Amino acid sequence: MKTLYLDLGMGAAGDMLAAALMELLPEPRAFLHRLNSLGIPRVAVSLERAEKCGIQGTRFRVSVDGEEEDEHHHHHHHSGLHGVEHIVEDLHLEAAVEADVLAVYRAIAEAESAVHGVSVEEIHFHEVGTLDAIADVTAVCLLMHELGADEVVASPVHVGAGTVRCAHGVLPVPAPATALLLRGVPIYGGAIQSELCTPTGAALLRHFVTRFGDMPLMTPEKIGYGLGKKDFERANCLRAILGETAGESETIVQLQCNVDDMTGEALGFAMERLYEAGAVEVFTAPVGMKKNRPGVLLTALCHEAEREAVVAALLRHTTTLGVREQSLRRHVLARRVETVETPLGALRVKIAEGGVTKRKWEYDDLARAARERGLSLAEAERLLQGV
Repeated sequence: MKTLYLDLGMGAAGDMLAAALMELLPEPRAFLHRLNSLGIPRVAVSLERAEKCGIQGTRFRVSVDGEEEDEHHHHHHHSGLHGVEHIVEDLHLEAAVEADVLAVYRAIAEAESAVHGVSVEEIHFHEVGTLDAIADVTAVCLLMHELGADEVVASPVHVGAGTVRCAHGVLPVPAPATALLLRGVPIYGGAIQSELCTPTGAALLRHFVTRFGDMPLMTPEKIGYGLGKKDFERANCLRAILGETAGESETIVQLQCNVDDMTGEALGFAMERLYEAGAVEVFTAPVGMKKNRPGVLLTALCHEAEREAVVAALLRHTTTLGVREQSLRRHVLARRVETVETPLGALRVKIAEGGVTKRKWEYDDLARAARERGLSLAEAERLLQGV
């Protein structure tokens, strides 16, 4: 599975994210020409090779009327969300890309609306509504579609510390709108007294990142470094890694209970009911319980949508008085079933792929073919070698 991993140890800003993603392309200059050909009013985008603490990377530079936006003064304001929407709609982007750009801006507008206690229509974007920010957001949305990753994983976000000066005055880091956009996202501060994650960066992360956590087991193919404007003791860069992961990743709910007063038949019946309720896997393990009684640990795995039904089945069909719950990450290979013509007739084969490929004959089909021909399973499997 193609996976994009974002290392956010120095936060996230739209220009840094755009620069890192552009380094993953085979021809960044061709993409740059395409971006400049969109016709964002008064905007010209260029790339600059630079260095931060010995690391070579790219700076994504946006000029408005020939001048690069100063990080402390923002002159190119728009009246609000409608003004931004009109500009974006005039770019004639693909429908999916345009929808992403507008969704990012609406998320920012909603966060600003909640922070300032005014309607979305009354929001003036200030920093995020400038023409250079439109270029940043549009570039990232285009790049995400260009790269076509199946999953986007990101590290916890370093937001910085201290205060930041904006149009409303001096605000704590992360700025209130940024903090709102990062709800539910793992973040942390540190000794760097600066705003490391901007509202634009936060909105882009919320829109595109599939999940936050450690780097998954992956085989890197390309690595990009997007450099920020400021200099710190640490390299001010955002690293993007594009590669293959060995399968798909999903969140699974683990439900467990201990029982010591059920027969084997009753446990078997309960396991059947758990599968009917939506469990994807059910298994038991022997455990020691209070008063030195031998017992059984009964575990059911299911997806969030089936959680309540599986819990209800556990409580109804077992003697337990309570169920433990835990959310886990599960890495699985992509699976499919194909029917293949073989010396034993048409048989189904289960194929799993994702960095590795595994094949296994469907047991029911193999057993049927063996019985019909008076063969053992081992003999039938030998006849299928090489098929």
